[in-house]
Amino acid sequence: MQLSRNVGFSAGNNAGIGATTGELLLLLNNDTITPAGAIDRLIERLEAQPSVAVAGPRLVDRDGHAELSFGPMLSPLKELRQKIVTRLHARGVGPVSAWVERATRREHHVDWVSGACLLVRRNVADEVGLLDERFFLYTEDVDFCASVRAKGWKVLFTPAAEIVHLRGRSRATAALESNAAYRRSHLAFYEKHHPRLAPLLRAYLRYKGELPQP
Repeated sequence: MQLSRNVGFSAGNNAGIGATTGELLLLLNNDTITPAGAIDRLIERLEAQPSVAVAGPRLVDRDGHAELSFGPMLSPLKELRQKIVTRLHARGVGPVSAWVERATRREHHVDWVSGACLLVRRNVADEVGLLDERFFLYTEDVDFCASVRAKGWKVLFTPAAEIVHLRGRSRATAALESNAAYRRSHLAFYEKHHPRLAPLLRAYLRYKGELPQP
């Protein structure tokens, strides 16, 4: 299907989901390369664990370097840790990259997996009301997985499937728009999950001159 305008990641995926009928739903970014058999292996790992509703694969860049594509539920300290680890890993800091490599070689339950490639049971997606359309771009995957876990289901990260993620294309071509979308989603996330901290985040962004327009 084709939409007349860019409605954002959440609304766009929800529209696509509404046009399908399968028992499993796969969210897959257009900046990914899917090796033969990868999605089959992801399905196998999801179906092997009846308590798991969402599964995400190991994501790597074009050179095979692992992406930290899962993590704990976002809070100020955990978000800061995730950003620090991601940036140090991107710079090739040896001990950090070695840790990311080990962590992404182990299958385990996590709080969230990246929406760049996310497999979910349709009945569970319907149960939580699909993706929250307040999130135009960024954090929608963390929020969605939080909704899934709130219903008692588990989220699985598995290296049994590996997908190439050529990230950064949209930000490279529309950096200002992407940054504004990120900040709006960031604020929406804290207003939903950490409402007491949202005013502090808003004040911080205003101080930095990064408070987005409504």
